[in-house]
Amino acid sequence: MLKLALKMTARDWRAGQLRFLLIALTVAVAALSATGFFVDRLRSGLDRDAHQLLGADVVVSGDLPVDADWRAEAVKRGLVVTDTIAFPSMAQAGEGEASMSMLASLKAVGPGYPLRGRLKISTDAAQAEQSSGTPADGVPAPGTVWIEPGLLGSLKTKIGGELQLGDKRFKVAQLIASEPDRGANFLAFAPRVMFALQDLEATNLIQPGSRVTYRLLVAAPPALKNGAAVAAGFEQWLVAKIKNQNIKGVRVESLENGRPEMRATLDRADRFLSLVGLLSAMLAAVAVAMAARRFMQRHLDACAMLRCLGLTQNQVTVMYLIEFLLVGLAGSALGVAVGFAGHYVLLEVLGSLVSADLPAPTIYPALQGVAIGILLLAAFALPPILQLRKVPHNRVIRREQDAPQIAALATYGLGMGGFTALLLWQAGDPQLALYTALGFLAAFAVFGLVGWLGLLSLKSLRNAIDHQSWRFAITSLQRRPGATIVQIVSLALGMMALLVLTVVRGDLMTAWRNATPPDAPNRFIINIQPEQQAQIAQRLKDAGVLYAPQYPMIRGRLAAVNGAPVTAETYTEDRAKGLADREFNLSTMAQMQAENKISAGKWFDDKPGVAEASVEEGIAKTLRWKLGDKLRFDIAGAPVDVTITSLRKLDWGSMRVNFFVIINPAAMKEVSQSWITAFHLPQQQGAVMNGLTRDFPNLTIVDVGGILRQVQTVLDQVVTAVEFLFVFTLASGVLVLYAALMGSQDERTRESGLLRALGATRKQLSQAQLIEFSLVGALSGLLAASGAAVMGWALATYQFKFAWEFNPSVWLVGLLAGALCAIAGGWLGLRNVLRQPPLQTLREA
Repeated sequence: MLKLALKMTARDWRAGQLRFLLIALTVAVAALSATGFFVDRLRSGLDRDAHQLLGADVVVSGDLPVDADWRAEAVKRGLVVTDTIAFPSMAQAGEGEASMSMLASLKAVGPGYPLRGRLKISTDAAQAEQSSGTPADGVPAPGTVWIEPGLLGSLKTKIGGELQLGDKRFKVAQLIASEPDRGANFLAFAPRVMFALQDLEATNLIQPGSRVTYRLLVAAPPALKNGAAVAAGFEQWLVAKIKNQNIKGVRVESLENGRPEMRATLDRADRFLSLVGLLSAMLAAVAVAMAARRFMQRHLDACAMLRCLGLTQNQVTVMYLIEFLLVGLAGSALGVAVGFAGHYVLLEVLGSLVSADLPAPTIYPALQGVAIGILLLAAFALPPILQLRKVPHNRVIRREQDAPQIAALATYGLGMGGFTALLLWQAGDPQLALYTALGFLAAFAVFGLVGWLGLLSLKSLRNAIDHQSWRFAITSLQRRPGATIVQIVSLALGMMALLVLTVVRGDLMTAWRNATPPDAPNRFIINIQPEQQAQIAQRLKDAGVLYAPQYPMIRGRLAAVNGAPVTAETYTEDRAKGLADREFNLSTMAQMQAENKISAGKWFDDKPGVAEASVEEGIAKTLRWKLGDKLRFDIAGAPVDVTITSLRKLDWGSMRVNFFVIINPAAMKEVSQSWITAFHLPQQQGAVMNGLTRDFPNLTIVDVGGILRQVQTVLDQVVTAVEFLFVFTLASGVLVLYAALMGSQDERTRESGLLRALGATRKQLSQAQLIEFSLVGALSGLLAASGAAVMGWALATYQFKFAWEFNPSVWLVGLLAGALCAIAGGWLGLRNVLRQPPLQTLREA
């Protein structure tokens, strides 16, 4: 039987019966394998470098200096420790009016840093930018700094030059090529400046209100017996102590839970990219099913002949199963190879977001790709195979076929069940997988309904144009309504996915930018001390800044709500936990900001002895606060109790200074405060910021425009990667269109021969095909554009929260692109239909 199956496979391959099936499988597996290899390498790199992402075995971090008793306990257990202190501040280079400054992420490191992993340094900027350098032997020497290469051009300095940090000048000694525990937070966008911990006090940069992260790094030395167990024991001791004493604002990280935000981000990227691949697989599955059905139809006669020659039903089934298994293995292997090459494109596109030194891919994505290919084939090709086993002997004489039996139809249900399992496997999130499947089916149903209504409307248009080719085209579309609707739906789905990430994505980004007013603040100044307020206000006024209000900013931590202490168990939702655990930026003012509006309650009267708070309505909803609730904040160790008397709605798009919680001035007059301001600075006045940094080194000046541009660059890279994957989706849509056309090729050939025998010319039939495909493609393009526009509106309205204007060019692009794709697909699929002589067609009928 194996020998016969191999012969049949070779015969069908030479006849071109299996090539399309192979291509459809290859596209589906390639789309998912490209994502699989990419994510697999990222995850392997994350697991390999888990200890380097921490720089230690255990890391204790917080907004206040780490308790000395914790350090002593670690040393007592035989562990080694060191410290790092990180905070944003301005770095300045040059002298006088020629000086340059920019926001940097400063990091003071103690001896022995890092305890795990190696810090790489270089004096060659090009080498450092490629994360290539020599392992550092120790930390920066006193009086020197190591900087990231991006600062050289921004500050117009060089190796051996000087850098001003606060009140102290440093010599630039090395460039940082690779920092193991760099992290992935907001300050990761600011270039790093690293110096010795013993130089920190001389800079005089840490002031009340400064955003500082203190970290204690703990690791087991190589000589310590059972070092990993000792480090784990210290972690358990510390976690228990923090929980028992309800200490807020302290985080304990280890190899098991290190960098959870990076893992969460990677998991989301994994699911999203996998779902993009699944959309391709869904469309390719339709192509596989249609190709398998055509295979079955063209083998009915051959199967009947084999039955007459003595083959049993089981032998016929086994023979075709072997043939399809060979095609499945070949298509899966080819798809894995294409996906492996494709993942290098993703790595190139996302080069600045991922490590250049990723480990080699494992065999798992390849095995997964092969399994997906076999599953697709089993799910959508098995029913036609089961129908072939039921072909009767007398079909050789009478070309009749019984209706598909229940067992054969039931395999479609099993196939859909298997594909649903694949969806859950790839998505990793049942809810997300369900929404994806329902969205796909809803789009399929809506597009199918519109396609059917479009066909009905063509009846009245058949005689609208007095042209024989037009009537031929309309008649052909209505003669095969099922095949026509499948063509429309498949092309529309593929194009909709691509339009969302091309035309609509551009409109979304434009709308997002337009949502921010032209005069919105592009600079923030933080850490203004009370005695500096008047001078800074005058300097900004002299620079032409017309509106730069200053607001007090007070750091406080939520300690209790309605008398109940806030603990780790108070909130279960991730966002609520994060908000409750961090320090709040509180403020105090007598008059409410113009950009705020009261949504409930009333603004406070500011009476002596009364402590009232106005809370932003969003955070109140997240933390389940309501009017009348009593909040306790710990401000620099002193408790402050306030009552919520109003809720506010904020305009976050204004880019103005906003606060979650504002407390009346009478209750905060004894509290230490720093000040913050935001303003719009014209591009040509950039030198003003250099002068402010030079004269007031404690200030932190944030260029929001620059940061937004950096964020935009990252988003553009991610979108480009997704667009690359959607090429597979469009290819799948074209494959389904091609499969639908090929499914009707035999019938079209007979029709063409009959019409030519009755007097139709080849030119008329060619024009009829062109009109037919143009109509199918145009309708598909319009459907795709409508779907993409609806998705753009939904994203703008419910996700990004800004006004959305429909762009008519989406429909124009969709209509033209759809028509061109359909014409191209139709020409590829049916170019041989008109070449066959009419006499040959009639003889074969």
